Amino acid sequence: MKTAILYAGLANPHVGWLAIDELAELLASYFQAERLSPKLIPGKWPERLIHPGKTAFEPLRTSGGDLLIVIARNPGDLGMIASIADCRKKFGKICAFVTDSYFHAGYVGETAEFDAITVTAHEDIAYPGDRYGIPVHQLYQGTDALNWAPQKLHNREIDIIGFGRTPRSYHECFTQRFHPASSPHLYLHSPLGNLTGPGIRPERGMLFKLLHRSRISLAFHLYVEPQGDRPRSMMVTSRWLESLLSGCIVAGKRPVSRMADDMLFWPGATTELSDNPETAAEELTQLLSRNDQLEEQRRINIRQTITHHDWRFRIETFCTLMNIPIPPALHQDKAKLQELGEKY
Repeated sequence: MKTAILYAGLANPHVGWLAIDELAELLASYFQAERLSPKLIPGKWPERLIHPGKTAFEPLRTSGGDLLIVIARNPGDLGMIASIADCRKKFGKICAFVTDSYFHAGYVGETAEFDAITVTAHEDIAYPGDRYGIPVHQLYQGTDALNWAPQKLHNREIDIIGFGRTPRSYHECFTQRFHPASSPHLYLHSPLGNLTGPGIRPERGMLFKLLHRSRISLAFHLYVEPQGDRPRSMMVTSRWLESLLSGCIVAGKRPVSRMADDMLFWPGATTELSDNPETAAEELTQLLSRNDQLEEQRRINIRQTITHHDWRFRIETFCTLMNIPIPPALHQDKAKLQELGEKY
């Protein structure tokens, strides 16, 4: 089956989406597929006036094939098929995995051209299905556990790590509490140097090495001190999966949603911090005092993430939902995941 994978990550890499790009690259590897990634182009001023939210892409050349899989960071990425002239005629089937499916305003007209899509939350199924008349399925986000799980258990010299978005009041409090020389604890925050560009790929490995050596990883859902006018959701993002896979104790504000209940189902998967940042700092200190007692929880976090949330499980489900043959190599790697999980 001649397959192509269309995703934004090659042409427009962004650190916040590397986990999703990894899904695209795993699919490309398993299906031995052509990789397609259109560059963004600024629209002409009349088009910007008529369609202010629409993204324009440079044309892509491809001979087409039996199947096109689009890995969409958000609903707007479904519009990437417009970069392929006569896309609907060139491919026998077109389907997609949509990550931030809660952003309903981002869906584009090209959505109607898809044979089917998956969304990450159950509550996001109805909107695109009703509006565009296409089959919509639910499929959670995953992580590349086979690649990023700790190969061995390291000494954890970083007490608290907060990467990406951390609510301002908590960050300011933790900075004042843990940064002074008088504090015995290390709070490491925002360790990544680049948001976009080619430098983000090698820094992905750096992030996981830092997580492997961290005791507590902070994670707060998007409704905690929201910033800007970005859409909100109670989704479980890559932050939780990457931290759990690395064996961190995850502390913060857990999403209140079916997604969180389904994905973070084991005891101790997350630790809830108080609404008051000063109290939360005390709770972190108490957790750190129990570090040795939490070693078994670390192993559980790693094992559960490996055996339930690897992208390969999602790929198998995606193939079943879309009526696509499952690549034989996928079964081999699932066996490797089982062996890896048994180590913990």
